[in-house]
Amino acid sequence: MRRITFIVYPDNSVIALAALSVFETANMFAEETPYEFRFVSETGGLVRTSLGMHLQTERFSEEPGDTLLIGGGATSRESPSAAMIDFVRAAVPTHRRIAAICTGAFVLAEAGLLDGRRATTHWFHARELQKRFPKAKIDEDRIFINDGPVWTSAGMSAGIDLALALVEDDLGAEIAKSVARKLVLYHRRGGGQSQFSTLLELSPKSDRIQTALAYARENLHTPLSVPQLAEAAHLSPRQFSRAFRAETGQSPAKAVEKLRVEAARALMEQSRHPIDVVAQQAGFSDRDQMRRAFLRAFGQPPQALRRLARNEAVDARGEP
Repeated sequence: MRRITFIVYPDNSVIALAALSVFETANMFAEETPYEFRFVSETGGLVRTSLGMHLQTERFSEEPGDTLLIGGGATSRESPSAAMIDFVRAAVPTHRRIAAICTGAFVLAEAGLLDGRRATTHWFHARELQKRFPKAKIDEDRIFINDGPVWTSAGMSAGIDLALALVEDDLGAEIAKSVARKLVLYHRRGGGQSQFSTLLELSPKSDRIQTALAYARENLHTPLSVPQLAEAAHLSPRQFSRAFRAETGQSPAKAVEKLRVEAARALMEQSRHPIDVVAQQAGFSDRDQMRRAFLRAFGQPPQALRRLARNEAVDARGEP
């Protein structure tokens, strides 16, 4: 039985609790119940969360566990108590791994657990975290990062991706996929994925343009011409082009290229597919077209981003 020790503190953001649903759901699919939960706080008893609801907790103790997990909230970023810091430090030898969601990373940094390690947090707070704790290596553009026994994730919903990765690490990819399906998740985002979404950046206002973009993302391997997208939006090509530019500020072709680059980058960093295969799956005509698109988007060719991702993975495993 793997015990998840969850730290609770005043104004703890309740969305961090969503990550626990991943472990709870995993209990449904494993042959033996793999996870149990323990909620701890400095004072014990009822602790008020950010929404005013209260959680029943046990007082900090030296009781061992498998995974220590801390969520985000105003207190974790601004002034984690000395007792919380001491508890986190003491938990290192008694827990197999330590994980933080969003601004929970500030607690780990205050405890010295991020010194010399790669970590992430919500992009809005990443530079503050780096400035306050220069010994850490903060990457503000990752969903989650694993560096040895320490795991950190971006903003709150990324805690679900982090939890799925922890379940996959424990129980395998198939159970993690089953959990994602049970929770009606579109897909499990890999840790290397950017915190910034092309669809969110485009922010289309109408359902028709949103439908066209969703269609594009699902069919990147096809040419995705304006007539094809217009048909998905139930508009004439002329109406579609005019409405698309008005809502997103760019042409359909530029938006599709951004979607292709986003998909190709994820494939480059998270798979071993040859570059030609990645280009084909992302819908580029050839590897040269993909290379030019990467240079426009990132200032680096695809191979450079793949090498960087692999080097980071080696560093996280502590390999020589």
